[in-house]
Amino acid sequence: MDVLSSRVLLRPVDPARSQTFYRDVLGLAVYREFGPSEHPGVVFFLGNGLLEVSGPGDEPPRGLALWVQVRDVAAETERLRAAGTTVLRDPRTEPWGLVEAWVADPEGVRIVLVEVPADHPLRRDQR
Repeated sequence: MDVLSSRVLLRPVDPARSQTFYRDVLGLAVYREFGPSEHPGVVFFLGNGLLEVSGPGDEPPRGLALWVQVRDVAAETERLRAAGTTVLRDPRTEPWGLVEAWVADPEGVRIVLVEVPADHPLRRDQR
């Protein structure tokens, strides 16, 4: 298989509510919109990946989590909390050395916010 592109497909019960969350609360940039203007699908940039929020689904997504690396987990967690986002777990350093916090989108999808500390082995460039 020669993979040229990929994206995560999210089919929430309420696509408009989820699109608003990912665009306006989480702050993801829009890659493209498609479909009818009254019910568009939206594809968001997700770092080196893409997240398509379109639908609707018959029930909230189950068993899906998004891993999103940010520069400052504590600051992002507080910003999202102030915007009304459900914080499932406040930031803490995991045994593997990454700082993680967990928040939920409007459908309950877990979003793992991850900060890679400057001294972590994942950083080749120690700046």
